[in-house]
Amino acid sequence: MLIDGHGRVVNYLRVSVTERCNFRCQYCMPEKPFSWVPKENLLSFDELFKFIKVAIDEGVNKIRITGGEPLLREDLDKFIATIHNYKPDIDLAITTNGFLLPEVAQKLKDAGLKRLNISLDSLKPAIAAQIAQKNVLSHVLEGIDKALELGLKIKINMVPLKGINDSEILDILEYARERDIRVRYIEYMENSHANSEIKGLFGKEILEIIKTRYTIKKIGRVGSSPAFLYEIAENGYKFGLIDPHKHDFCEDCNRIRLTAEGHLIPCLYFDEAQSIAEAIKDNNIDKATDILKDVLANKPKENRWDENQNEDSSRAFYQTGG
Repeated sequence: MLIDGHGRVVNYLRVSVTERCNFRCQYCMPEKPFSWVPKENLLSFDELFKFIKVAIDEGVNKIRITGGEPLLREDLDKFIATIHNYKPDIDLAITTNGFLLPEVAQKLKDAGLKRLNISLDSLKPAIAAQIAQKNVLSHVLEGIDKALELGLKIKINMVPLKGINDSEILDILEYARERDIRVRYIEYMENSHANSEIKGLFGKEILEIIKTRYTIKKIGRVGSSPAFLYEIAENGYKFGLIDPHKHDFCEDCNRIRLTAEGHLIPCLYFDEAQSIAEAIKDNNIDKATDILKDVLANKPKENRWDENQNEDSSRAFYQTGG
């Protein structure tokens, strides 16, 4: 069992397989050139799996594959199959923008993938293009339809931004409810890589918009989930709110992150990290395990986002997948 320095059980590993992305979203990496880290700087899938085995053997039972956009990395389905074959009952999911899903969803399902978290910030082509800086919506919706057709479980993530897509909060909710998909509204997390002109909505503002149509009931956080759940009284539909600006967001944090270059990151907000790359390349599993436990021992108690929006993180989310 993995325990951090604050007594929290850590059983969830998020693995970024690339920092490359085919979108340039306003809240993530709007000005980053379309370039990529040289392959020789990345851990191979075999090397990533060496560490994943350590994490699983130490008690990790939930793995999320992220990016950048993870579907850009070649042979991702084979990597998924390797993890699935090692521990078939592990909760194995991908966070994706969905653009490439129509072509690869079947291979991912066959490899053992169970779930997808898909970003959907707008149902209007022009607004989706404004946010992603690319004409993306038709491909994303096709990807969602394909995943549903295959029986993959889906959650939709929406980041509401003031004056851009905040008028679509209810539209996205209805889209998800009609397809029996849970939507999670994510507060924009201020960071120095985003467009400095954008502003997000706080959770309470999102809820007020939903209340203009529905009566909502609090359910709460389930386990260590970052999402606070609510239920619509009129139809029983449940949606989530991920609100890192609230003081209780970090209380039950059970996550640790590994980048494609081998950096272990204890907290989404902070830049502090330790590299397991050399240990893994040298096949020194004991050293990699020691680094993991040291990172956990120094995992921060909480992030520094708050409702005053007086501090931005310098974390590049495209390296960690959020």
